Amino acid sequence: MRLFSRKTVVPVLRFSGPIGIVTPLRPGLSMATTAEAINQAFKVSKTPAVAVIVNSPGGSPLQSSLIFRRIRQLSNETGKTVYVFCEDVAASGGYYLAASGDEIYADTSSIIGSIGVISAGFGFTEAIKKLGIDRRVYASGDTKNQLDPFLPENAEDIKRLRAVQRDVHDAFIGIIKERRGAKLSGPDQELFSGAFWSAPKAMELGLIDGISDVRTKMREIFGDKVRLKLISKGRGGIAGLLRRQPSVWHAAQGDMANPADFADGLIAAIETRMLWSRFGL
Repeated sequence: MRLFSRKTVVPVLRFSGPIGIVTPLRPGLSMATTAEAINQAFKVSKTPAVAVIVNSPGGSPLQSSLIFRRIRQLSNETGKTVYVFCEDVAASGGYYLAASGDEIYADTSSIIGSIGVISAGFGFTEAIKKLGIDRRVYASGDTKNQLDPFLPENAEDIKRLRAVQRDVHDAFIGIIKERRGAKLSGPDQELFSGAFWSAPKAMELGLIDGISDVRTKMREIFGDKVRLKLISKGRGGIAGLLRRQPSVWHAAQGDMANPADFADGLIAAIETRMLWSRFGL
């Protein structure tokens, strides 16, 4: 007679926030901040699957690729199925992460897609003229100062940037086609235009497999007794930050002895706000 029934334990990884925007006070998503948790999730013994929750408006293509590839490598090595669940947004780099799943689900109100590449900035040439600022730059290399926001736009610089963007976009498209394959039902011009959709439309286009959430779907697959185990990123919070970056202590205490931390945090906050605001959040 069995006194205890064995429960299936499914480890859960949560990827939330912009990708690659990392400062001492804002540790975003990167290979460095997620590798430990990813490895732990796939080490949970006798579990047939790993669940991944994604809530990200995107960010660094490189960091998106590194995280994606680590998940796929470990999935292939262990034979474990990866189920991805999108929350508010899985767009751009966020959808790149979602593509690591063997199956992708989302809420009806989730925003999915934005399969494209974008570069944004500001031009300050008129501003420094009005302020009477004489800027001096000394560089070795004819294109070292390309895309400098304090110089007028240069057609050759833009041409180079667009060539890089095409390469990155093509790589992104290749991953989505590889992962979603015959499930994709829309024309390339629509799917890979950088547009984004609500989850029902994304399901029509084959970008996701269904409408569900992690608890509901895991119970459907593994039964009502399934247990979800959230895998943390390791030492985090203020204490973890202080261990990794002592200067954070001064910033937390209001000490402006190191204003670079404050400036980095402010810039990161602006970049983060801009990424989320693209999707009305």
